[in-house]
Amino acid sequence: MDRHILPSLRARKLSLLQQLLCPMGGGSILVTRCPKMCRESYTPPAALLIMASPSSFTYYCPPSSSPVWSEPLYSLRPEHARERLQDDSVETVTSIEQAKVEEKIQDVFSSYKFNHLVPRLILQREKHFHYLKRGLRQLTDAYECLDASRPWLCYWILHSLELLDEPIPQMVATDVCQFLELCQSPEGGFGGGPGQYPHLAPTYAAVNALCIIGTEEAYDVINREKLLQYLYSLKQPDGSFLMHVGGEVDVRSAYCAASVASLTNIITPDLFEGTAEWIARCQNWEGGIGGVPGMEAHGGYTFCGLAALVILKKERSLNLKSLLQWVTSRQMRFEGGFQGRCNKLVDGCYSFWQAGLLPLLHRALHAQGDPALSMSHWMFHQQALQEYILMCCQCPAGGLLDKPGKSRDFYHTCYCLSGLSIAQHFGSGAMLHDVVLGVPENALQPTHPVYNIGPDKVIQATMHFLQKPVPGFEEREDEAPAQPATA
Repeated sequence: MDRHILPSLRARKLSLLQQLLCPMGGGSILVTRCPKMCRESYTPPAALLIMASPSSFTYYCPPSSSPVWSEPLYSLRPEHARERLQDDSVETVTSIEQAKVEEKIQDVFSSYKFNHLVPRLILQREKHFHYLKRGLRQLTDAYECLDASRPWLCYWILHSLELLDEPIPQMVATDVCQFLELCQSPEGGFGGGPGQYPHLAPTYAAVNALCIIGTEEAYDVINREKLLQYLYSLKQPDGSFLMHVGGEVDVRSAYCAASVASLTNIITPDLFEGTAEWIARCQNWEGGIGGVPGMEAHGGYTFCGLAALVILKKERSLNLKSLLQWVTSRQMRFEGGFQGRCNKLVDGCYSFWQAGLLPLLHRALHAQGDPALSMSHWMFHQQALQEYILMCCQCPAGGLLDKPGKSRDFYHTCYCLSGLSIAQHFGSGAMLHDVVLGVPENALQPTHPVYNIGPDKVIQATMHFLQKPVPGFEEREDEAPAQPATA
């Protein structure tokens, strides 16, 4: 590892905050002080939050209530039926499955219209809260297959509670910290459970969960020196990363590595050398990003690729217009939700993996001077997505799911709620345009479009770890600050 001298702590605070919170640069960070009334009526752990905006991440205090859509529900309009599949009397396996899903969703829409004279969608907050609360303490035997994903369960549940603005009891937070400490490998990184080999996916989940808790106890769990060594052990000559020692390479690993390294302040000058170029090679002719170069574009890989490039300040490495066309084409015209790939079925989890791309693309295109961008809405049908999640993805007993007919689980609960939050909140410089479908109580907390944890938690973790030097590097107050990476 090259022993480059890092800039002073004060300079690093400025450059890294600009990189993490305003990765494209070119815009000021606007600060609004929270009035007393707003502080009393809104109760996130920190008074100031960040929202994605076209040219910056804007610190702000959300209003005590969000505007509510007054337009008729998109999916209940008579003309909406025209959006159903037309197979021109040529059936395929794909078209048959699509027609089955549309029929189930039409049943949901029709039932809702029949049972509600005045359609008003409601997020079943209490039921979701109790479902999540139970999952933190005890799981059914159906989750035995996820024994190697236990940090993920912690993250999915904690982030869902965070979005619902439900505080995490101190005792529960301590128990989670102690459990995740058992999952940490002596070699660095986190495994899927105590004593398991470290892997970048549960490492990402564990770091996110600890940042959501956001206490000194949580931060102290992370062995930053060993984590950096672990990331170096996975780095490949072409800039990619292994998911684990001896494991596969794909775009997920690059994102997981960039995410944990940026949150914990362990990025070194050469850690991500060549990574942006490797990710750019994963963009294919469709416009989306595959797992590795030459593979089919996929929503999860596309999010990971673009989010990693945002962290590295290299999103211009991609053909952004082509990517925009691909992701907007993944929103289903009849269902309102997103599919993960071309000719696949709608799935609630892509409410985040696909819709979460739009704030990142919006900012990147705005920085390039695109005059056609809206200053009040993301580049997808936010109302249709909210309708799909609220009508088709809520389990009556609590929790959210893939699509009607599927079972609830914590994974879909997390990403359906994350997508719902993206669809509710738009940030535009000094202006904020938050529109909530249904009742005002449906409003969720914002989520950071890069890390998918609370924006205030990103600030808090970033400021905490900026107080600590990058492992293996000496702090030099008399040196000029290093120039941040440019696209």
